[in-house]
Amino acid sequence: MENNKDQQSITSYLKFFIAKLYSRNFFAFNLAFCCCCLLVGITLTFCAKTFSFNIQLQQLQNPPLIFNEPSHFSPPPISSNNSTKSHYQNNQTKFSINENSLEDYSKIPMVTHDMNDDELFRRTSLISMIHEPPFNQTPKIAFMFLTKGPVLLAPFWEKFFKGNEGMYSIYIHPSPSFNQTVYNERSVFHGRRIPSKEVKWGETSMIEAERRLLANALLDFSNQRFVLLSESCIPLFNFSTIYTYLMNSNETFVEANEIKNSQWKKGSQWFQIDRYLGLHIVSDKTYFSMFKKYCNTPCYSDEHYLPTFISNEFGKRNSNRTLTWVDWSKGGPHPSSFTGKDVTTEFLERLRFGSTCEHNGRTSICHLFARKFTPHALDILVRYAPKLMQFN
Repeated sequence: MENNKDQQSITSYLKFFIAKLYSRNFFAFNLAFCCCCLLVGITLTFCAKTFSFNIQLQQLQNPPLIFNEPSHFSPPPISSNNSTKSHYQNNQTKFSINENSLEDYSKIPMVTHDMNDDELFRRTSLISMIHEPPFNQTPKIAFMFLTKGPVLLAPFWEKFFKGNEGMYSIYIHPSPSFNQTVYNERSVFHGRRIPSKEVKWGETSMIEAERRLLANALLDFSNQRFVLLSESCIPLFNFSTIYTYLMNSNETFVEANEIKNSQWKKGSQWFQIDRYLGLHIVSDKTYFSMFKKYCNTPCYSDEHYLPTFISNEFGKRNSNRTLTWVDWSKGGPHPSSFTGKDVTTEFLERLRFGSTCEHNGRTSICHLFARKFTPHALDILVRYAPKLMQFN
């Protein structure tokens, strides 16, 4: 009996000891487990924050291309320049910015800057992320001059722009070797030269220059319409007429004529487009890289790139015509040039009203600009054309 009791006591003690040991080990195990969970939680939190930061950084470096459809402007009827300016100054739209991290990019940089092409296009892409301009704006037309040297007919353009300050912007892309001191400080062209690169006729450098002009002009939120011009172009109407025509248009103006197949197009390089289309042009990598790689003489990029890209991707919003009149009737690789003896009232009126077309669903003026006019035509243009075109 005593042996049985001793055995029961030993057994009970062993059970108690095992229970104690189990209890302590269980507590230690739980403590260790909790510590491990805490450590893992801290690590995961840190990794999550790092991952989130990396994603935000990557999005900033490679922002999504989100472009707003252009708002439709309803300018006043074609009238005097002063009435047009007054209308838009009294109907400015207020905007606010939500992307605080992009506030620095909303500031309009100087036309002369030290950004290289990569930095310029990156900044333009970041601008596209800002859905609403961060300031009151009067819509402006960006006049972009692609030149070898000076704007040959600058005095005539000076008369055209006079009295319309705040409703236009000017950008000039000359040869890098050009001495810009040709413009005095009172000229509208003074200080409007952008950082440029050498351009060779018929080569990809031509469309690179066009995209460079566009990228610089897009940095100004107020610019809503963009016109590409050469040094030999002239306006065919006064500022009010051209401003109203462009701002009130439902279409863009890139000439695109079909050749060989439905996707390959050809047309004039002198375009007139809106901000929405401009952002897509400077952000395009697919078409541009293909043309840069494969379009070599006798393929001329400036005649094919934009017509092909715009027609295939944005054909429904394009008119398939240019607003710049050019005479190709004599044949050859270059259009006809005009000197002083060619500039008559009858000649200018034919350019202004000598053809028919559709504009917002109705027959209207077909050309707002014309080329190629030599410096020998400047004197006669300055003397007679402003009265005909009702400048000021």
